[in-house]
Order: sequence, then structure tokens, then C-alpha cells
Amino acid sequence: MAQEISVVVWSKQGCSYCNEVKEYLAEQNIEYKTVDVTIHDDYRDILHTKYGVRHVPVVEIGQNNVYEGVTEVGIEHLIAALAGVHA
Repeated sequence: MAQEISVVVWSKQGCSYCNEVKEYLAEQNIEYKTVDVTIHDDYRDILHTKYGVRHVPVVEIGQNNVYEGVTEVGIEHLIAALAGVHA
């Protein structure tokens, strides 16, 4: 039986790359939570601490309490990370 994954999308309003990520996840029927950094610059500090980046989108994918952060821009990086989780 496949384990459920947890997906969190760190994004901001008006970000086309963020929207692309959300649309892809919706098309794949993958539920996700959103952390909106639009007016929360301190959330970017969290991203910097965790992953060394301040940009969005960042997608966190978790399974069995192990999380991977996809920080590269481009849907192909998300697809590769999801494939690794489902392998």
C-alpha cells in the first residue's frame, strides 16, 4: 500500500511559476497546502534557514516524516521529485 505524501507549496500572489506548480499538482490530483509569503517576509527567512533560498515557489514533499524541498524553478524538478517519492 502506497504511503500518503504531504505537499506544501510556498508561494506568493502573482507568481506565474507558483501557479504552474499548483496547476500541475491539481491535474495530478495531489492535495497540497499553501504557505503564502506575499506579505510575510519572515516566511522567506524560514526558507533561507531551511534551504538557503528566499525565492518561491518552493515545494516541500514529505513521506514518513522525511521531507525534501524542491527549490529549483521549473516544473520538471517537481516531476522528478514526485517520481522519486513514488518509486
